[in-house]
Amino acid sequence: KRDKRPPRRLFCRPGCLVMCLLLHSLVLMTFCFHHAATSCSKSCYCSENEEGGKTVRCSNLQLTEIPQDLPNDTRRIYLDFNHFTTVPSNAFAGLPHLVELDLSHNELSQLEPGAFRGLGSSLQFLDLSSNKLVNFHPEAFEGLRARANLTNNPWHCDCNLQMALPRVDLEPASLTGIVCQTSEPPDIGVEGLTFLLVPEIDLCVVMKKTTDVAMLVTMFGWFTMVISYLVYYVRANQEDARRHLEYLKSLPSRPGKSEESSTISTVV
Repeated sequence: KRDKRPPRRLFCRPGCLVMCLLLHSLVLMTFCFHHAATSCSKSCYCSENEEGGKTVRCSNLQLTEIPQDLPNDTRRIYLDFNHFTTVPSNAFAGLPHLVELDLSHNELSQLEPGAFRGLGSSLQFLDLSSNKLVNFHPEAFEGLRARANLTNNPWHCDCNLQMALPRVDLEPASLTGIVCQTSEPPDIGVEGLTFLLVPEIDLCVVMKKTTDVAMLVTMFGWFTMVISYLVYYVRANQEDARRHLEYLKSLPSRPGKSEESSTISTVV
């Protein structure tokens, strides 16, 4: 016989329904965030690497600013042949797996402090060749230990550069790419040479001489002030002594004992 009882209906309590909706929303948001974080930049072309992660190619796209929508699983990115003039701070901070970064053939003239912050433990190669970099700022390479290509830039070699090079952790071979186009002082003979290969030249010698002269001038100034004060002090004391002596001379003198005795004898 057939069971004529009505089928059971499943009812969900209000609390259970809310939990189901929240769980569904969380899964959907996680999927959306993951897709946004791993999807390719709108203006670039992406391909998957054999070892995992993405290679992002943004070459020759007339870009003026570094894209901010790069996938966080990017391992290699090519930004060459664009129109970047600066690399701002934390420009690649969201790319913890990046091993290669190509910024060559741009118009870079400034690297802000912390431009490559966050890449110290991952980045292996950095290409900054064929740009317009003049001054070397170690703050831009903060914590970076990569091999860098710094060739074909109009580097200006001066005391600041000489003081900055020991403060970076780039591979030493990277610094051979700094070829002096201009120098300070201009007649020191490093123009056209790789600065790292002429260590016997001291670009800080002029600054040291200037510092020595400044110290001598300062010491002479202090010495002159001390002598002037001593001369003023002696003259002021002499003037006070002269005035005091004149004051004493102007006082009425007291009669002596002989005058007193003669006065008494006359009275007697």
